[in-house]
Amino acid sequence: MRLLGYDNNGEFSLTEFFEGDIPKYAILSHRWGAEEVTFKDMTDGTGKSKIGYGKIRFCGEQAKRNGLRYFWVDTCCIDKSNSTELAEALNSMFRWYRDATKCFVYLPDVSRHHSDPVNKVHESWESTFRKSEWFTRGWTLQELVAPVTVEFFSKDGELVGNKVSLERHICERTGIPANALRGSPLSGFSVAERMSWAASRETYRQEDRAYSLFGIFDVNMPPIYGEGKEKALRRLREEIEKATKGLEREKFSVVFSLSEVVYVERFVARETELLEMRRNLSGDGSRQTVVLHGLGGIGKTQISLAYARRHKDSYSAIFWLNIKDENSLKQSFTKVAEQISREHPLALRLSNVDTNESLDEVVDAVKAWLSRPNNTRWLLIFDNYDNPKLPGNSDPVAVNIRKFLPEAHQGSIIITTRSSQVRIGHLIPLRKLDDVHDSLEILSNVSRREGLRNDPDAVLLAQKLDGLPLALATAGAYLDQVAVNLSDYLRLYEKSWLQLLESSPEIDSYEDRTLYSTWQISFDQVKQQNKLSAELLRFWAYFDSQDLWLELLQHSESSDPDWVRELTKDQITFLQAVRVLRDHGLVEVATPSQDLIESPGYSIHACVHSWTIHVLNQVWDREFAILAMKLIASHVPEYQSLRPWLTRRRLLQHAIRGSYMVLNGLVLFEDVAWECSALGVLYSDHGKLAEAEQMYQWGLQGMEKLRGSEHIILLSTVNGLGMCFRDQGRFIEAEQTYQRALQGFEKALGSEHTSTLSTVNNLGNLYFKQGRSMEAEQTYQRALQGFEKAL
Repeated sequence: MRLLGYDNNGEFSLTEFFEGDIPKYAILSHRWGAEEVTFKDMTDGTGKSKIGYGKIRFCGEQAKRNGLRYFWVDTCCIDKSNSTELAEALNSMFRWYRDATKCFVYLPDVSRHHSDPVNKVHESWESTFRKSEWFTRGWTLQELVAPVTVEFFSKDGELVGNKVSLERHICERTGIPANALRGSPLSGFSVAERMSWAASRETYRQEDRAYSLFGIFDVNMPPIYGEGKEKALRRLREEIEKATKGLEREKFSVVFSLSEVVYVERFVARETELLEMRRNLSGDGSRQTVVLHGLGGIGKTQISLAYARRHKDSYSAIFWLNIKDENSLKQSFTKVAEQISREHPLALRLSNVDTNESLDEVVDAVKAWLSRPNNTRWLLIFDNYDNPKLPGNSDPVAVNIRKFLPEAHQGSIIITTRSSQVRIGHLIPLRKLDDVHDSLEILSNVSRREGLRNDPDAVLLAQKLDGLPLALATAGAYLDQVAVNLSDYLRLYEKSWLQLLESSPEIDSYEDRTLYSTWQISFDQVKQQNKLSAELLRFWAYFDSQDLWLELLQHSESSDPDWVRELTKDQITFLQAVRVLRDHGLVEVATPSQDLIESPGYSIHACVHSWTIHVLNQVWDREFAILAMKLIASHVPEYQSLRPWLTRRRLLQHAIRGSYMVLNGLVLFEDVAWECSALGVLYSDHGKLAEAEQMYQWGLQGMEKLRGSEHIILLSTVNGLGMCFRDQGRFIEAEQTYQRALQGFEKALGSEHTSTLSTVNNLGNLYFKQGRSMEAEQTYQRALQGFEKAL
């Protein structure tokens, strides 16, 4: 701040002071006129000849009389050629007037004894004072309001009065309330009222209509001369709105604390979802709601925490509410009431939040506080809304969240739920982490093991856990506490899933939930809503986790369980059962990798699939395994079917699951002999010859044990095994196998049966492939003659 003062020669000179070192000073308020003295004039020493120098001398003399060495005049104490300095000065002006010891107002149009000789009228000084143009100028508003002491002087330099003695005249002339003139905080006056004080005032430069009000509204913004009055005023209003909201927020601010929940310090990924949350929760203070929906363990709580921590400065208060049941929710409201009461003791009007008030009264008090006018910048996070009161949910303990929402349509709300049927706000589905590097980062953070990104076993484990944060955190916690390498953990995961997870440490960030128990909540609700849905989920353990579809299950017989026949009787019943599972995040629509000729399929997460195997089927159901094998085998299409390769591709993963069950003794091959043979055909069609051979061998062993060595179905399997040997180049074994099938067919069906002739043709193909042309020709001739006669 530059100040004028008398030098040793009795002349005025400028001295620059910095914050903290500014001496007491007087300040001039006036209307700009002709020949004002500028900063350049003062530094050049050329200002004395200008008319405006008289006002500088006047202010200096008044300051000296009041014992003040320094004074400030806007015309010459600011270098207006320097835009940076000018901007700083305009934003500091109110403070400079406020901090002045005295403000001298020079009124060139006011005289103590004013008369009009033309009209021979004597006019009192009070009248001329009220008519002074000083009251019409934009900048003089803050020059009147800001200083504590304001003295008014006539054109002759006579004291007319001060802000106190002339208060009535000033109030009547300006419309400014007396308490504003007496120093009451301007924030206590509404924006509209303060705007009215400036409504009839004018400025030489149109943008100054806005810039002259910086201090009146306690805002700062860069001046842009040339932008025009409307743009300047619009920017001013925007800054006022920001400042006003800030003041209102202070009335309702509560210190940010989420001590009730455990946060993962190194939160991973989910940037897309966090941005979507921000877009949908930003607004003008009216109600904005986001619903995070997804499988248990997918990370809904942690992303909510990450959002709250990242954007805490955007909210006046953030409260966490556990809505797993109504009692937990009411207890959460009690903790919120305690938080509010600590910082705003009179806000809730509750005598004792801890004991004397009923929980319902506490809930109502908090809701009322959140609904108060201008309390619009809060954020409520309703976590674990997994048992919502919805049509079709007859659970008596289901929670109706709407009863607990503030009545005023304001504030922001995040709801986490496993149910896709919660339709209160913008729904954001959370799915597994797609990038394996994100999964590896969670494993590394929790296990505190470095270098996992380059560890092949770590990559395999991350792929096995399939981007599920709870599964990754569980594995990391175990690896952190147990000296086991990653390959051993993988082996344990495959062989002893439930035992491994039951012995894993609890994860703080997932409260009391574990990987093996987290989905039980959803399953219990599914059972209440639709028993077919629950049975389907349990049955899924005997298929692959991916792409289970209606037609695959529509091969049941009267001897099969009633629920299977009921589930697959029509598309509507099946879709209804699947919808319940989808509502709880347990099932998703499978993404087809090729065209479909049957209905779309559904998939479950790999970890949920493991849970269905080891928890829902802890007691292995051999009948379920046999039924699953039968359904898979029955759906292998004939070659003459419409585009059979499409269905065969979809079946392959389920065939692999069936093979696993046979290989590990989970189902006896003699119980699924025909099914093994059918899957041998499927494997052969995909070029998986080793697997095909194994299935054919199991089929043969089972049929021989149950039906004898000459049964027709067994002979078809022998024929298929021969083709498998041929395709592997094992020609001797292929020939021996074909001869066995041929002899069996001839004995059982005769030499002219089409099954016999097909085997003859296969034998001819084998001879041709070996280059045994004469034998091939003879064999083909026999087959041709036989087919001509039979067909």
